[in-house]
Amino acid sequence: MLRARKRFGQHFLHDKNIIHKILTAIDPNLDDNLLEIGPGRRALTLPLLNYCDQLTVVELDRDLIPVLQRKAVQGGQLKVINADILTFEFDSLSRIGGLRVVGNLPYNISTPLMFHLMDSITKIQDMHFMLQKEVARRIVANVGTRNYGRLSVMIQYFCHCQYLFDVAPTCFTPAPKVDSAVIRLTPHKAPIVSAKDFTVFSEIVRTAFNQRRKTISNSLKSMLSPEILDACNIDRRLRAENLTLQDFACLANHVSPGGTDE
Repeated sequence: MLRARKRFGQHFLHDKNIIHKILTAIDPNLDDNLLEIGPGRRALTLPLLNYCDQLTVVELDRDLIPVLQRKAVQGGQLKVINADILTFEFDSLSRIGGLRVVGNLPYNISTPLMFHLMDSITKIQDMHFMLQKEVARRIVANVGTRNYGRLSVMIQYFCHCQYLFDVAPTCFTPAPKVDSAVIRLTPHKAPIVSAKDFTVFSEIVRTAFNQRRKTISNSLKSMLSPEILDACNIDRRLRAENLTLQDFACLANHVSPGGTDE
């Protein structure tokens, strides 16, 4: 039995009830274009192969590749790729119908991976991920709550985010020191807000939450004038956690060259 490697952030899922709940949430179809990130010991891989004709898995740990390849013909067709998912080009797997992405994500790369996935969001149909519970809560957080932050805004700009269920540490080997959760991310069919310059939007969000205890007029004073806050009907005394997606888009559109409100 291969041991989990700490440097890869590996915690192998073994609880059959949780595996069944994840499969039910994914609801895979025969012709789905499925990608599993970090298949590990195949706890989710093998059940998925019973439901689909094609499954691609991306695994960084070279020692796990032979284990995965031995089951490459079970149920459906399994394609095994040894690669770093943080640099992987998702466009290489895209086809008509969109890519469905699943995975038990290593805690140490979950946030940068979320941003990497957003770069290919137009190719993705949906995503089902197991994450550290704290990260899952931040992704789905509502404006004005303690967990609402940069990650909430940036992921919700692209996706409808759903918190599905909790997963206890005892469901893994070795057991992590924190609770986990499964979420579903479904890309918006049409933008719910429109930032004319996404780079400007992203920078405003990042700057605002880097100094989240300051009022928005102070945290963004190097990027925009108080008059722009007034033009967007944003109280200068508010903090970043009080601003909606629409608020951030309005600010970005005023700051962008030639920009005005939507």
